[in-house]
Amino acid sequence: MANRAFRSILFLAALALPGTAGHSQGNEGPAFVQPTFSGDFAPYRELPDAPEPGPEAVDLETFEPPIEEGPAATSLGSGIASYYGKRFHGRPTASGERFDMHGYTAAHRTLPFGSRVQVTNPSTGKKVVVRINDRGPFTRGRTIDLSRRAAEDIGLIARGHGTVELALLD
Repeated sequence: MANRAFRSILFLAALALPGTAGHSQGNEGPAFVQPTFSGDFAPYRELPDAPEPGPEAVDLETFEPPIEEGPAATSLGSGIASYYGKRFHGRPTASGERFDMHGYTAAHRTLPFGSRVQVTNPSTGKKVVVRINDRGPFTRGRTIDLSRRAAEDIGLIARGHGTVELALLD
């Protein structure tokens, strides 16, 4: 695209040259003049008044950018997590959307729909972030029901349930 624009500018410049505007050579249209460049450029020079770098200057050789932490989290404590999968796959959840056992969703009794919760399995150290889209669990002593995919990612499938730490993400 830039090449096309450059050629257009050269064409218009050729039209503006004396003796070429409106003249044609046979049926070829206006004459096209190829500009020539000498290749001689002014030498680069440092600015004589360039200030020395001050204390606010950053040394890019030794600079280490700050580590971005994830969103701020509010601990919800620990509890027992279980999972649900194939039996409920495709059925409507309490929020009205269809349950997807391959998604990162969960059921909680009181958290608002759409809340994002970080679930950590302390025995493996693995973490997953789920979105609350259903109500439950309805088994006494359980705190959260994870989708099968989320439970697989943190290592709860073999036992079917396990102790997890929950944190509400802002």
